[in-house]
Amino acid sequence: MFEILEPENNGVQPAVIKVIGVGGGGGNAVQYMMDRDLAGVELYGANTDLQALNISPLKNKIQIGKEVTRGLGAGANPEVGRKSADEDREVIRKLLEGTDMLFIAAGMGGGTGTGAAPVIAEIARQAGILTVAVVTKPFTFEGKRRTEVAKAGIEELSKHVDSLITIANDRLLAVMGKAAKITQAFDAANAVLYGAVQGISDIIIRPGLIGVDFADVKTVMSARGIAMMGAGSATGENRAQEAAEKAISSPLLENIDLCGAKGVLVNITAGEDLGLAEFETVGNIVRGIIEDDSTVIIGTSIDPEAEDSLSVTLIATGISTVEDAAAADDFSHLQQPYPIRHHDPLRREVPQAQPAQSEHPHSIHLPDMDAGLPPPQHSQRAAAPASKKRRFSLSSLLRRR
Repeated sequence: MFEILEPENNGVQPAVIKVIGVGGGGGNAVQYMMDRDLAGVELYGANTDLQALNISPLKNKIQIGKEVTRGLGAGANPEVGRKSADEDREVIRKLLEGTDMLFIAAGMGGGTGTGAAPVIAEIARQAGILTVAVVTKPFTFEGKRRTEVAKAGIEELSKHVDSLITIANDRLLAVMGKAAKITQAFDAANAVLYGAVQGISDIIIRPGLIGVDFADVKTVMSARGIAMMGAGSATGENRAQEAAEKAISSPLLENIDLCGAKGVLVNITAGEDLGLAEFETVGNIVRGIIEDDSTVIIGTSIDPEAEDSLSVTLIATGISTVEDAAAADDFSHLQQPYPIRHHDPLRREVPQAQPAQSEHPHSIHLPDMDAGLPPPQHSQRAAAPASKKRRFSLSSLLRRR
């Protein structure tokens, strides 16, 4: 048996989630989140460029490297960015006090983001904070040097984070087409950054009937190996199947095979019309692509405003590492990305992309972040079926841990 628990105030403090945008690209990403009223998280901007900070509408801003740069920026030199963050380690440490989970947003290839982000991640990890970085890789036309700088920065950053989401700007060209405006392209990247943060934060913050709490998220996100995260939503008769399939595919980010995932965290959000058959459909799709001995945790949340929409958010971790697979990426099959939000005109539905593999050991690969999901009281862990061919067992899914 299982209990459906009504959300209640049991004295447990909600997880504290912070997002810090490092450098110009990271600052733009955080501003994008602020403009869309991302709830439940604290937003910060950190930069060596004082002028950029003064222009930024963010409320929480910190200037790093005052002595190193005199407020003039890092000059595309990651070493200057690193020294700037080192100079203000204590300031960063105080900013992170009381934080349970930290997202670091940055553009790789420049000075401040590339150099300072790994230092901030290191400080966070030393403080025991669950740390996830979401970064972009430069366009090829920006030059070989910038690409090499970005590669080195990502490699260094990967040593200090629990999970790493990478977005290749080159994919924006393939996904959106060369006729797209530059502002649209960067908005598309920012939308993925936003979707990653919104998807995970909603899992932790939003109340649900079969809840997934921060401990569940931390368990899954801390797993070693490649990680993947996705979300999708759909309406209509086949909404559960369509939403689940979107959550496990992505035309914009580097896809991977989920077969070897050691842990999977799933959340389903829908209105009061959510049916048991739909619950089982999502479980069957997830179970159909992973190993029998994988740990599956599934939560649900009832959203009265969801109407006919059903959303699925999925995090899979512990996938075997594949080195340098992204070096030969073929983007020719990609079309428009899935919608991050229904009202966002930049996101359109597309057929599933062909799987590609990742180049980073603990990278998260984020497919369609179409919606965010819940968390709350008691998490339910799904028992693995005896065979991958066997249908998903609803009774075992709902069994208490």
